[in-house]
Amino acid sequence: MKSRLKLERKDARRMAAAALARAEEIGVAETVCIVDEGGHPLLLERMDGARITGPQIAWNKAFTAAGHQRATHLFTRPPGGPALPGNEAFGIQWSFEGKFAAFVGGFPIVVDGEIVGGIGLSGGNGEQDTLCALAALEALQQTLAPEGRKVEVKPDIKL
Repeated sequence: MKSRLKLERKDARRMAAAALARAEEIGVAETVCIVDEGGHPLLLERMDGARITGPQIAWNKAFTAAGHQRATHLFTRPPGGPALPGNEAFGIQWSFEGKFAAFVGGFPIVVDGEIVGGIGLSGGNGEQDTLCALAALEALQQTLAPEGRKVEVKPDIKL
């Protein structure tokens, strides 16, 4: 039997607060979704003025990142992005009833080398979504560092 780390709601709240604070700093209305390791939402929050499509897009990004253990933009990064035409996962974005997101803004949440969830941001451009997600991951790292835990905080996360 293996024991597993579990992302808790209090962690998701800290992460979302950091992401949305960064969004306010850079002047973009974002939606953030944080999911558990199975892609189920722990937290979904849309800033005032954010697009009405943001919640579904953010969830799709978080779901994809958690389930496929990589940042969503890596699926379409040339030359070897697996979802690019001619590569092994071309067409995967039509999987999971349209829930698969193969563009920037979704990141797995990795603690001590283990996927514990995913985070998705929608509302800004790719750079803005990434900055907000990294702020969230940094907040989780600061929270868990006293316990000796390590959180991956980089844009190109892939296990």
